[in-house]
Parts: sequence; C-alpha cells; structure tokens
Amino acid sequence: MALDTVYLAETPEGIALSLSPAGPLARTLAFMLDTLAKIALWLACQTLRSFMGGLGTAFVLISFFAIEWIYPIAFELAMGGATPGKRALGLQVVMDSGLPVTPAASITRNLLRAADFLPLGYAFGVLSMLLRRDFKRLGDLAAGTIVVHATPVSLHADLPLAASVAPARALSLREQAAIVSWAGRAASLTAERLDELARLARPATTGSAEREAGAPGADGGGGDAAALLGVAQWLIGRREKDAS
Repeated sequence: MALDTVYLAETPEGIALSLSPAGPLARTLAFMLDTLAKIALWLACQTLRSFMGGLGTAFVLISFFAIEWIYPIAFELAMGGATPGKRALGLQVVMDSGLPVTPAASITRNLLRAADFLPLGYAFGVLSMLLRRDFKRLGDLAAGTIVVHATPVSLHADLPLAASVAPARALSLREQAAIVSWAGRAASLTAERLDELARLARPATTGSAEREAGAPGADGGGGDAAALLGVAQWLIGRREKDAS
C-alpha cells in the first residue's frame, strides 16, 4: 500500500517532484477511519443536546452540518492536507503541482463529494479512481488536487560523481525521471550495460550537429555513460562546473 504508481509534478520554480498517488484501498481505509471519528463527534453532540434544553435541536443540526462539511476542510487546511483518517494512513492532499492544498481547492473537492456519491455509495468517485492512473475522484479533478502518500518517493540512490552538463535539448518530466533513475542504478549495472542504456538517451546529451560530426561517444564508446551522468547531475540541481 506504500506505492501504487508514480506521479511526476513540477513546481512553478521548475523543480520536478515524484509523488505516489494513493489508491482506492488506502483512501477507503482513511475514509472509514474518518467516518468513525465523525460518528464519535455526533454521539458527543447528542450527549450535549440533553443539557441545552430548547436549543438542543438547533445545536445538533448545526453540529451535524459542521461535522459533515467543515470537518474535512478544516483538517486539510490546518493539518498539512490530512484529516485524522488520512494522517493515520500516511496520506495527504496536495495540489497537482505538489504544493500544499489551497483553501479554494479544499472547499471545491469536498463540496463535490456530493457528485462523487452518486448514484449510490460513492460509485462515481470510485469509478473515476479506478479509471485513472493518478486515482483522482471527481472532486480532485475539479479542484486540481491529488491524494498522495506523504512519504516521498525515491527514484534513485546516490548518483556517481560527474561533471555537471546541461542537456542538449529540453527534457520532459518523464525523461528527466528516467535519466536520474538510470544514474541512481549505475552502481548495480555493469559498465557495458550502463553504456548500452546511455546510448538510448544520446539525443539528450549530444546535439544533432555533434552527432553528425562524430562527437565523443557517438561511435558507441564509453563517452555516452559519462555524458549522461553529467546530465543527471545537472537535473538534480548540481549546476556547478564540476559536481565533485
């Protein structure tokens, strides 16, 4: 339950984040725990009702509304994007960018629980989660949020030292993740296998003109792995001339 899949997000600063979306099982368990917490609060309100005389009914109605609708929003905004149930399962709500959930997004995703509930028993919400790799329900789609495991995903081990080199072209988030993951597995691969995989990523390390001119590594030599390791260093933020 710790890892369902990997979701790659990019912050406004251009930092790539690797998140692990929470699947239906983890989210269902969190929902059940929150339901138990709500029931306990409802019972407490019923107990207090007997001491409030004529105001008891109004108090219970207002309390039921607050417990059902304010409870998740208040906890998501005040407790790092996690209700007690989510926190117990190690889950949290974040924006699609990986940033903390905003008040508008939290209100939107929770108000649309009514749509997720249709036609019965959160059928639309569960169906939406099962059809998407990021397991978003309708409320998440509308609010631009995602429920993830709070523990960060580690795509790689420590990278071998290499001179930092900027990629020859703009790389997508998936290409960046693949290169960094490859570099993180360098210690467990043979030199031949490492270079074989590096040759597949040659467009990221060598421009078209350089390839046509026979740049180092373009003949299948060991330069491909060294060049790609330099790109990996650049991608993780080591932009100095020498990553030592």
